[in-house]
Amino acid sequence: MSPTDLTQVPDDLVPELRALRTELSSAVPAKRLDHNLLVATWNIRAFGDLCESWIPSERDTPKRNLYSLRCIAEIVSRFDVMAIQETRDNIKALRHMMSYLGPEWGFIMTDVTEGKSGNDERMAFVFDTRRVKTSGLAGELVVPPEWINAEHLEENALRSQFARTPYAVSFSSRGQTFILVTLHVLYGDSATDRLGELRGIARWLEDWAKREQSWGHNLIALGDFNIDRKDDDAFKAFTSTGLRSPAELDAVPRTIFKSGKDKFYDQIAWFTRDGNPDVPILSLRYSQRAGCFDFRGLVMPTLTDTELSWRISDHYPLWAEFLVGED
Repeated sequence: MSPTDLTQVPDDLVPELRALRTELSSAVPAKRLDHNLLVATWNIRAFGDLCESWIPSERDTPKRNLYSLRCIAEIVSRFDVMAIQETRDNIKALRHMMSYLGPEWGFIMTDVTEGKSGNDERMAFVFDTRRVKTSGLAGELVVPPEWINAEHLEENALRSQFARTPYAVSFSSRGQTFILVTLHVLYGDSATDRLGELRGIARWLEDWAKREQSWGHNLIALGDFNIDRKDDDAFKAFTSTGLRSPAELDAVPRTIFKSGKDKFYDQIAWFTRDGNPDVPILSLRYSQRAGCFDFRGLVMPTLTDTELSWRISDHYPLWAEFLVGED
């Protein structure tokens, strides 16, 4: 048996893992054949290397070990397609997670974004091929030169290409095609530093939604937008062209840290008619169910939030359910 086989959970950890599964079954809608589609996004902190041990120890290098990864895999498995931010150049953890999920699961990702602001990160999608297929479109989003080379740029406009290039992939489920665009907005030294990228992605998506009529309007943006608060300048930049997130996500926490309980970092959003979130411009039907999954206290409960953030993540996964059946 391979030492990195995620099925070989030590007996002492089985009760925690069982509690995690029970809470997942309660908090996340079940996958229903030919009925629903569960779309998620998760910034998994420094999702790269892996320590080949099961019991957390101060000596672990890196801090994420086999048990941490098994917990992450249990969460990922509850969704049909998940966008993952902070996938690193070293994809050891991703490879072992995919091996555990099995041959029915697939993934697609970008190359690493070079440069200091790129933070050695990739964008990735992980998906259940029994319920979701890729449908032919995949590409990194690059803005036209005239957007960033204009003589008179408006204040807080995009002044360079994205620090971490957004990634768009089309999927299909039960005859419905949809395009997911994931990104991790530059954090910067202040909230103002994020406005250019947020305005840029909002404009890019608006233009794309208008011209890609053959793909329909199932265009969904998801990822870590580094928005501090709803209705702050970053949020207004993000929603400036009509993108809206469902109201069910308004009060949902994004981060495990108490200091960030009111932050609005992560988003799942789509274009709506006249800015009304109850009237999405989607042929997919939003079920009015969305949320996050809070894993604190379920696994490794003796760890501090900081310790837990390096083993699982500092962000919660965020999800939304869509209906794809006739009923």
